[in-house]
Amino acid sequence: MKTNAYESAVIINAALEDQQIEAEIARIKETILVNGGEITEMENWGRKRLAYIINKSKVGYYVIFKFNAPSNIVAKLERFYTLNEYILRFLTIKLGPEALEYFEKVKITEANKVAEAEAQAIADAEQAAVVKDESVPTIADEKEKVQGIE
Repeated sequence: MKTNAYESAVIINAALEDQQIEAEIARIKETILVNGGEITEMENWGRKRLAYIINKSKVGYYVIFKFNAPSNIVAKLERFYTLNEYILRFLTIKLGPEALEYFEKVKITEANKVAEAEAQAIADAEQAAVVKDESVPTIADEKEKVQGIE
């Protein structure tokens, strides 16, 4: 069966304790996997203030799943979301080739930025070590100066 790429954003009631939120996330993962999906990426955005009150909640816990799955999973997954009382809102979209290409470019760009930052940090640390060795007088240097004065 042909699989498609999907992205599903879920807002979980933030009034739950962290363990309960993790349990809900695990149930969502399990639902995706049991129905033939493969999770490629998961982003935990954490607790965020909602733009407006939803079911008497001002704060929600945001989680975004990117996964590959057959097309029949969307109906099952959204039914699961609808029946789950802890899920405030959800949105599942099919990602087109342009979106997949964009996300791939973003990943590459972020990886390059991280590599550059690490290389710069190493270079800065090496430079600081060289400068420290040259500019900081040691106790032996100070003793020599004192003995030379006497």
